[in-house]
Amino acid sequence: MTAEPIPTPTLDRMKSAGSWNPLWDTLSQWDPEWTEQFMAMNATPVQRGVFTPEFVELLSIAIDAAATHLYAPGVRRHIRAALELGVSKEEILTVLEMVSVLGIHACNLGVPILAEELDAYESRRPAH
Repeated sequence: MTAEPIPTPTLDRMKSAGSWNPLWDTLSQWDPEWTEQFMAMNATPVQRGVFTPEFVELLSIAIDAAATHLYAPGVRRHIRAALELGVSKEEILTVLEMVSVLGIHACNLGVPILAEELDAYESRRPAH
């Protein structure tokens, strides 16, 4: 007995709009019901229309460009959409500059450790 296919209108809409990430293919194949519900929930804030389309694109650029995500196809898609909506180069650049701050934590963590380890290394080395 073959199960009826699970309807996935949100996933279908994302695929036809070009906003589908192929990294989600396996998840969608293995559990289409969960993936549909997740993507529908994820789309709800945008569909409510609280933010302007321009702001949604800038926010999407920030999310996709963030060091924790780094999804280049999404950055490209949302930059293209933002430009089409009239968002300026300067506004997009400012968002990219702001989101780059997320990566500074590598220095906040790493530089003090480097200083400690250099001090420890230098104290173990024989004097010349």
